[in-house]
Amino acid sequence: MSAIESAIRESEKLHDGEVRFAVEAALHPAQLWRGVTARSRAIEVFAELGVWDTERNNGVLLYLLLADHRIEIVADRGFDGLVSAEQWRGACQLVEERLKAGEPEAAVLRGVEALSALVEAHFPREAGYVDENELPDQPHLL
Repeated sequence: MSAIESAIRESEKLHDGEVRFAVEAALHPAQLWRGVTARSRAIEVFAELGVWDTERNNGVLLYLLLADHRIEIVADRGFDGLVSAEQWRGACQLVEERLKAGEPEAAVLRGVEALSALVEAHFPREAGYVDENELPDQPHLL
């Protein structure tokens, strides 16, 4: 977990976006009964963690639901029209590849790297700009 936190912290030196990572072992049976999907849960976690609450609306969440082997990316509205669904899906596929290879830490680190590259492409750190860390860098265990 400390390697993931460090990767997020270092990635945010390259851009002024905010990257969060959350992992959940499984959905609660009551959630399954209500029809909660990995995607809807990721959106809920995005809200709970306040990833939407950044000055430039450029927060992004990498959500991993272990039981369902699902990876979801939820990005704030600042990315609308800038990053395509295929680009987000490409980042998910990089995580999936490492997970299938049995390398969970490498999978998340690769996901953070891919998300950071997408954020940097549209919200690069500008010279002289002082960026405050608006969201925690620590992985969030649900």
